[in-house]
Amino acid sequence: MNRPNILVILSDEHTGSAAGWAGHPQVRTPNLDRLAAQGVSFDRAYTNSPMCVPSRLSLMTGQYVHRIGAWDNGVIPGPDFRSWGHHLTDYQTVIAGRTHFNGPDRLLGFDRRLTDDLDFWIDYSGRPPRRTPDWQRPTNSHVTEHGAGDHVHTRHDVHATDAALDFLRDPGPEPFLLYVGYMHPHFPLVAPPEFRALYDPADVDLPPTWNEPTSAQHPVISLLRHGFRNDEPITEAQAREATVCYWALISHLDHQIGRLLSAIPDDTVVIYTSDHGELAGHHGIWQKQCFYEAAVHIPLVLRHPALSPARSTFHVSLVDVLPTLRDIAGLPADLALPGHTLLDPVDRPVLSEYHAQGMPNAGYMLKSGPWKYCYYGSAHRPQVFNVESDPLEMHDLSDDPELVGRLDAALRAVLDPDATDQRAKSDQATRHSTAAR
Repeated sequence: MNRPNILVILSDEHTGSAAGWAGHPQVRTPNLDRLAAQGVSFDRAYTNSPMCVPSRLSLMTGQYVHRIGAWDNGVIPGPDFRSWGHHLTDYQTVIAGRTHFNGPDRLLGFDRRLTDDLDFWIDYSGRPPRRTPDWQRPTNSHVTEHGAGDHVHTRHDVHATDAALDFLRDPGPEPFLLYVGYMHPHFPLVAPPEFRALYDPADVDLPPTWNEPTSAQHPVISLLRHGFRNDEPITEAQAREATVCYWALISHLDHQIGRLLSAIPDDTVVIYTSDHGELAGHHGIWQKQCFYEAAVHIPLVLRHPALSPARSTFHVSLVDVLPTLRDIAGLPADLALPGHTLLDPVDRPVLSEYHAQGMPNAGYMLKSGPWKYCYYGSAHRPQVFNVESDPLEMHDLSDDPELVGRLDAALRAVLDPDATDQRAKSDQATRHSTAAR
């Protein structure tokens, strides 16, 4: 059969609403806008974990975090890890740039790697995070370190694009699956000056909850903010500058993607998505690690010659990417994968989960229709939002027992949240003991 070439582009921390095609009035993404106009954009795409390594391992295996034990950013994939490269054996599978794979195996089933992660993002210890109520990030530099300037993340992304372009000039006769991973727009919010100059802090409309007091928040969210030092006050000027620097990093990302798109023919299949979002001040939070929309809602665009341009409102998630790649490659559906091909998507509930620092107990999100259900264990009340009528998630509906009961049953149809929490903690304790030897 004639197998099309495939380009998959993965950014880091790009929230789904921060793009021109997504309706943002200020963020400039002309190249991604054109890609979205040529393909199918999924307006209700979600990450399966608002954390880098768990999300990426879920993406690469097509499995939920709890199925593969990808609990936190210290996980090193074991020998039973099966990536896209293990599935698409009739393709030459090539990596350029950011993957956030931990450990000495830098391929994990792929054939070639053109450029690697930055050294300080690779963990060889397997050590899990400390999940105690007194844990705190050393600083709040993820928001206070911002401005125009040069940064190693920018150089990494340009280098990844350069290497991918070198490959695309002479890919060889075999069909290829080329994965290109970018650091941007992940903090620190240090943006190339020419992209920072595109935006004026005076034009920023800060979210109404940007300085929301922790005393008014759900106790799990309040503790999470304390752990990541998002309870340390910042000025309105700092929030505005951090916001425009985030936008500038997205625009630099878009520029790199434009370089890639200009080097491939129109019949190349292209998938663009991100590992998770960025709260950018919503509910006083910068980074992710929870289930508010800006943290879990991600961009997802698929351009395929057989698909007409469209916008889909079906709920989809990162576990759907591997079934899609298999479908594109002409492989039969793998019933061991929980996802579904995006060439013929189905609307179904989305699961996201978090088992890392800032939350001593696990957090889970089930998104179904307009409803978002966030479960934090029996010791805490859940959160429930109608995201359609309350897009900023300011009105918790967890005082409705019938609604909570229905959504909780739907979550438990996917997994046992309390048993999964205990399994994660047991595995993390074992890894901590092993790493300490």
